[in-house]
Amino acid sequence: MHYDSPLTVKVWGDWACFTRPEMKVERVSYPVMTHSAARGVLEAIFWKPEFAWRVREIQVLRPIRFFSVLRNEVNSIASHRSAQGWRQGGGYFADEDRAQRHTLALREVAYVVKADLLLKPHADADPAKYRDQFRRRVARGQYHHTPYLGCREFAAQFGEPEATERPLPLDMDLGLMLFDLDYEQDREGRGIRGKPKFFQAKLHSGVLQIPQELFG
Repeated sequence: MHYDSPLTVKVWGDWACFTRPEMKVERVSYPVMTHSAARGVLEAIFWKPEFAWRVREIQVLRPIRFFSVLRNEVNSIASHRSAQGWRQGGGYFADEDRAQRHTLALREVAYVVKADLLLKPHADADPAKYRDQFRRRVARGQYHHTPYLGCREFAAQFGEPEATERPLPLDMDLGLMLFDLDYEQDREGRGIRGKPKFFQAKLHSGVLQIPQELFG
């Protein structure tokens, strides 16, 4: 079910990094929030298995400002298999696995996210119930887990958009932007892999429109 009036939330923070996937070692942020990051914020505020979020647009409220920083990160990816190996090998020592990497991130960001809440086939409640719950949670500042802006250490604040706020008069070709990952089994049927899906992103008058046909 699609609504003429989308749900809206303002999201802002001191730092953000919406990492471009083509950068293998260094972290380089897209100039604006991505669709997957916006959906992640919405799900952090309110999520239930009865519905899914469909982002319509992302409005940029503050000038795009980059900054660079060196951060200490670890090379290994945490997993059940690696944890078993660490246990058998006597433990994990971060100092032996640490690397210093460069991050090109954003500073002092603010966005308005507009999205639809679509019920799944098994849901039997009135969609207005969930829409009202989301609005109340935004007004009260409630969330399931701390929303963040691309990286978990860049926590996000959120609230109701102010009526006087408008997106920046900014036009920009953002190139190919990550939309989401399509999860499917590999040829051997041994697991699930995420296949990236991209779209040609453009910022028009400070608004990034998400092509709705990508949702399938």
